[in-house]
Amino acid sequence: MNHELLLVLALLFTAITLFVINKPRMDVVALLVIVALPLTGILDISHTLAGFSDPSVVLIAALFVIGDGLVRTGIAYRLGDWLVARAGSSETRLLVLLMLAAAALGSVMSSTGVVAIFIPVALGVAARLKIAPARLMMPLAFAGLISGMLTLVATAPNLVVHSELRRAGLDGFGFFSLTPVGLAVLVLGVVYMLLTRHWLTPQGSDEAASVPRLTLSDLATAYALNERERRLKVRADSPLARQALNELELRKQYGINVIAVERQRRFRTLLLIATGDTLLEPGDVLLVDLASPTIGLIGAYQELGLEPLPLPSSYYSLHAHSLGLAEVALPPESKLPGKTIQELGFRSRHKLNVVGLRRYGEALDGVLVDEKLKASDMLLVAGEWKAIHQLQGQSRDFLVLSLPAEVDEVAPTARKAPYALLSLAVMIFLMVSGLVPNVMAALIGCLLMGAFRCIDLDSAYRAIHWPTLILIVGMLPFAQALQQTGGIDLAVKGLVALLGNAGPYAMLACLFIVTALIGLFISNTATAVLMAPVAIATAQQLGMSPYPFAMIVALAASAAFMTPISSPVNTLVLGPGQYRFGDFVKVGVPFTLLVMFVSVFLVPLVFPL
Repeated sequence: MNHELLLVLALLFTAITLFVINKPRMDVVALLVIVALPLTGILDISHTLAGFSDPSVVLIAALFVIGDGLVRTGIAYRLGDWLVARAGSSETRLLVLLMLAAAALGSVMSSTGVVAIFIPVALGVAARLKIAPARLMMPLAFAGLISGMLTLVATAPNLVVHSELRRAGLDGFGFFSLTPVGLAVLVLGVVYMLLTRHWLTPQGSDEAASVPRLTLSDLATAYALNERERRLKVRADSPLARQALNELELRKQYGINVIAVERQRRFRTLLLIATGDTLLEPGDVLLVDLASPTIGLIGAYQELGLEPLPLPSSYYSLHAHSLGLAEVALPPESKLPGKTIQELGFRSRHKLNVVGLRRYGEALDGVLVDEKLKASDMLLVAGEWKAIHQLQGQSRDFLVLSLPAEVDEVAPTARKAPYALLSLAVMIFLMVSGLVPNVMAALIGCLLMGAFRCIDLDSAYRAIHWPTLILIVGMLPFAQALQQTGGIDLAVKGLVALLGNAGPYAMLACLFIVTALIGLFISNTATAVLMAPVAIATAQQLGMSPYPFAMIVALAASAAFMTPISSPVNTLVLGPGQYRFGDFVKVGVPFTLLVMFVSVFLVPLVFPL
């Protein structure tokens, strides 16, 4: 073992350690790797930065855009509506359809995004059927993970392995190369969850109480908004006229939080979502949230030149097409506990108003701007649906847990849904037919989405999960560094010496186990980057086809079923399902072993050894 290999292994061990403790962020660690490798002299700048021009990186970015187009046109949410309609009152039918729908949608878009879409749908159906959400959340997560085994573009590790095959001078995988094995695993997963769902019912839990409210009306009731809503007209002599909201400090001085403004125009009424820069005009009707329903404001109304107007029903229901509510939780890695709502700057940063706060299940009353947040708090935010969707991208500090059912009706480009499906179909056809490279097919799909106005440029750039791309780009040089310094050869010789006489099936099982175990501690994308060259070189050392070995790595990288922290998909359902760490171990470890046996048996049938 030469000193250069020792240096590469030291850097790799350091990177993995930082990944495990998550300090700093994984994309920052990847950038540190990009800087460190050239400084050590192991790789030059061109080889270190080659990942930025890797077709797989561009392809993954394009697929993020395609997935966002499916969300913006309402296709993803309509699938949820179909699920609710078809499930009826049967829990078994619901579980089967939920897993099949999540896997199907996840085969062409981010599994994390799919699970985030289906969580409120599943919670709503669970409430209606009076079943524990825990019986649905883990099956949903497992289906999201299995979706990565269905197509080439379903998850980043598949594309990483494909790229490694191409780099080795081979043809790579086709669009449906993984599908036969993935479908078998999906059927296995559905049957397994039907048999083990009784393990997932929390003992002594109140099933209905754990289900978040899923309509605008229910959210307003849960946070006591109905008692605090008012409509106030700005009189012609009002001192508020022609002044910006951030200059008036109505919330701080009077406990009046302006949510939106109804402004009359010649033929229609415009609804303006309130921001700090909103200028009030005489005749405007303010939709406000009071600090307390019992607050005495008659004198304040007179002083401010405001005239109370009748409010026949909640203004959230009246303006559901443009004014939304969402329940927001603080994930474990959030840095916001200890800060006040005023310090969050929701209105200025996210164009949303914090209108409610629940602590230990109880809605807090009074002026909330100076309230310090705690880790268990739930916030209720109000604003444009577009701003609420954008908040979903702030995954490190916010987790948008409950999107009301009305969001299905306000997809920003819902009328473009047929064009989004056409764009998706064109992309899949081009990939399957091989007329153009996969990356070109994805870019054509993105351009079609843009040409049909299913998505705009700003939304497209926001849809790309840049930390994932940086992570891939930063980890790719490790594969070349290990190859150049003899690390890959050393690993291959060790595997061959250990299992060379045991046969190819034992070698495949070993690669699956090693990949799955590494995936417990670092991202599955980084795991695929490290294990793909080892698998291909092992096959070449044994004189066998590299395709089954590479496919085993791709499948194992998606088999992150064993712990709640082994995949973001599992972490998403941890809270809504009220799971403990041991629940994933109890259900996930046996299923991972079953997936391994199925994969080791079927993969050589699809790609002969």
